[in-house]
Amino acid sequence: MAAPALETRATSGKVWSRLLLLGPAFVAAIAYVDPGNVAANLTAGANYGYLLVWVLVVANAMAVLVQYQSAKLGLATGMSLPEILGKRLGNKRRRLYWLQAEVVAGATDMAEVIGGAVALNLLFGIPLLAGGVIVGVASMLLLALQSRRGQRSFEYAILVLLGIIAVGFVSGLFVNPPDAGSAFGGLVPRFEGTDTILLAASMLGATVMPHAIYLHSALARDRHGFSPDPVIRTKLIRATRTDVVGALLLAGVVNISMLLLAASSLRGIEGTDTIAGAHAAVTSALGPAIGVIFAIGLLASGLASTSVGCYAGATIMGGLLKVRIPLLTRRVITLIPALIVLGAGIEPTLALVLSQVLLSFGIPFALIPLIRLTGKKDVMGLHADSMPLKIAGWTSAVLIVGLNCVLITLTLTGQS
Repeated sequence: MAAPALETRATSGKVWSRLLLLGPAFVAAIAYVDPGNVAANLTAGANYGYLLVWVLVVANAMAVLVQYQSAKLGLATGMSLPEILGKRLGNKRRRLYWLQAEVVAGATDMAEVIGGAVALNLLFGIPLLAGGVIVGVASMLLLALQSRRGQRSFEYAILVLLGIIAVGFVSGLFVNPPDAGSAFGGLVPRFEGTDTILLAASMLGATVMPHAIYLHSALARDRHGFSPDPVIRTKLIRATRTDVVGALLLAGVVNISMLLLAASSLRGIEGTDTIAGAHAAVTSALGPAIGVIFAIGLLASGLASTSVGCYAGATIMGGLLKVRIPLLTRRVITLIPALIVLGAGIEPTLALVLSQVLLSFGIPFALIPLIRLTGKKDVMGLHADSMPLKIAGWTSAVLIVGLNCVLITLTLTGQS
């Protein structure tokens, strides 16, 4: 009878050891449930019901592929994407590349601070500028946790916030469940006019965030290190695949839940084109308790995503310029643009939309080098992409970049 007991303990030990390898992807997944996603998903559901559910499913599948590629690059090479590019680019090109990446990271951070400030305003009536300061201070505490206690503690904190986000945006579905037949019908790809094409482009094209691509390669490398043993690297890459699928599956569920919530409870209600309006509609349709939970989810989204965005900015600067500024110092510097926007009285949802457009410009600079590098044997060795993975990667890259070009063009020409 001893042998089965030993086998059970051995199996439990293997499962536990695999679970301990998970975490980096959940940090990167925060980029997919940020306040910008909240605005887009609620708008899609409130205006067009279940029509664009399929867009989120496709977007999530592409996100899994891209984030897996980023993590695999870090594990196979022992370097982050910014570090590899920093070694390959000349001084002038390296600085220009850093500039665009830094602007993108800054735009991301600004959007997250604004989202958190809106949440505080909804919950406690705190003025937006003061809310931005509070969000900034709270994110400093999260970053201090990473600096003093290490990446694992930071991951745990982000996981807790991700759980709060999930509860915040899924809970409403239990009060007013969506129509199952209509929801499954939304899996059939189709459009209804130009406006739905534009909204789909916004949802799909802005799915892959440049800062998440840069950061994930560093997160995976920093957590697991670089092993010269190809067998160990292969095991880590397999574990990372599980990490990415689990994290992005959770993010996908949250995003789809936002759309289903809006489709089942906010359809046809005016004012849902802003986050504040959507919150008011949720509160009116589902009750004050769900409205509070919704706002708490938004606050957790802002806090987590702004911390991760600041972390990404530090990774970009360190890799491309070989300059390292303490995370807390960087947090203070990058908080300033968001506070200026909030203090100027710009409508928060408009600021979020414009920040997403700015992010779109940076996607090709992150995505195309990633797909190229992971397909090279002289970079990845035994872990270079197979032909099917190359085809999937380039197809996703072309689709994402193309949709972002459509989004930018339509926005700048006033058709959004």
